[in-house]
Parts: sequence; structure tokens; C-alpha cells
Amino acid sequence: MADVKLAAETRTEFGKGAARRIRRASKVPAVVYGHGAEPAHITLPGHELQLALRTPNVLLTLDIEGKTQLAIPKAVQRDAIKGFLEHVDLLLVTRGEKVNVEVYVHTEGELAPGAYLLEHVLSTLNVEAEATHIPESVTVSIAGLEAGASILAKDIPLPEGTTLVTDEDAVVLQVLAAQAEEAPAEGEAEATEV
Repeated sequence: MADVKLAAETRTEFGKGAARRIRRASKVPAVVYGHGAEPAHITLPGHELQLALRTPNVLLTLDIEGKTQLAIPKAVQRDAIKGFLEHVDLLLVTRGEKVNVEVYVHTEGELAPGAYLLEHVLSTLNVEAEATHIPESVTVSIAGLEAGASILAKDIPLPEGTTLVTDEDAVVLQVLAAQAEEAPAEGEAEATEV
């Protein structure tokens, strides 16, 4: 799990205009909440935060005016067209605290020979893990699976200290037989444009 240290500044201005000024200065407005404390409005360095958020479930060490706090991203808002960060909500955590997060499911291996398709019914699993030991992803082998085979959430090996929150009988992956496209029947001509 990645641990990234970011210098944060307390925000005193709010609203659309203030948020635009913050983003023009290459920073990102954010809110930190949790542990029954009042939400703290802060700004974070945009480039460093963008790099940190490339890692799923990154643990952020925030230096808010000399006070260090641990947080994980809870909600990230990006511009729909350009993709830059508009706003981030962060959840305060402490070492040893258990948190619920989503982890990506990765596959390894090849399906059995034949015309089979792998359907990802769920691309993530909800798990509970210690805040400082959140797995980036879980890996499951699909080697040799044939049509009709499925992998349930309970069949996916989890790292030590991580427990499954998703329904254990939920289908995560299933193997389907590829459907052949039907050829047009004899005598049927394809429609042509006039």
C-alpha cells in the first residue's frame, strides 16, 4: 500500500469563485472529515495529489499547518471532459483502525482452449482492512476454466488481515460460451440502399 505525504493548507474561502481561484493556482479544494470532528476545508497540491490518486486506496499523510493526520480518499470529483481534479473528500483514519474499501479484482491465467468469454460481473470487492494495510487489488486464477464456470466472492483469496464485506455468494466472474453469429438463410438478400 502506498503512503504519500502531502502539505495541506486550511481554506477560508468557499464557493464556486474561490474553488476556481484555487484550481487556477494548481491546487485542489478538499474536505477532511471523520472521527466525530468538524469537517476541515483544505487545499492540496494538484499535481502531487493527481499522482497519489493513481494508486487505488492510497493512504495520505496530510501535513495541515504542522499537524499530521492520516486520510484515505472517499470521493474524487474530476472534470468530465479534461479529467483534472475538481474536489476531493478525504476520510480521517488512524493506525490500526479497520475501514471498508473497494479493491479491484485482477485475473491471471488463460481460459481453457475454445471459444469462451470471461464476464466480469463485479470488477471490485468490498473488503474490511486495517487503514495502513489496505490491499491495492486481489488476484484470482482463471486458468483452465470452461463455459459455465463461475467464481464467487468467497472463492477469491484475500490478503491476511482482510475480510470480505461483499456477499460471499455473489458471482464475481463467469465463463460464457461465445455465441456464433447466424449466417443469413439461403434466398434472403441483404437490403441495399437505393
